[in-house]
Amino acid sequence: MSQSGVYYTGTPGVGPVDTLTGDVGGAVGPDGASNINIVGGANVYVTGNPGTNTLTIDVEGGDEGTGQTIGAVTANIITFALGAAAGVYEFSVRIAAFESTTPAGAGYRINAAVRTTGAAGALIGVNAIDTFEEAALVGCAVAIVVVGNNAIVQVTGVAALTIDWTAELDSVFQG
Repeated sequence: MSQSGVYYTGTPGVGPVDTLTGDVGGAVGPDGASNINIVGGANVYVTGNPGTNTLTIDVEGGDEGTGQTIGAVTANIITFALGAAAGVYEFSVRIAAFESTTPAGAGYRINAAVRTTGAAGALIGVNAIDTFEEAALVGCAVAIVVVGNNAIVQVTGVAALTIDWTAELDSVFQG
């Protein structure tokens, strides 16, 4: 009796990649040259490193920061350098706060605009802030402030509490 098929003697898990599957859409197979292209979109960049078989996906304009306040003090969580080009930035910031002994949490969203001459920045109007706080963190405050040519995400804690903070900042620039 004859049979046809592929006889493979290699190590399991080692071999060609047949498809890649993302969060949405279907599996994507290679082109005629055995390549699968992963392409960024608006403000998204994909950098390949063949030596480590790694693709790194970055979002331009995004910064992250963490910090801690002990008591009713102010901390700078993210410092964003406005750069040498004159123009306007629009910022969207998401902030999470957690105090572990009560425990209590809070979440914030800030939208703000900052104009820069390339040497000095100025806040345009006031911060638009959405606030979601549990009772123990009602005294907290968040804001984007401008110092020199930097936009700074600042947080203020509550007396007698230690609060851990995480922030993500996204920006768009027109100059």
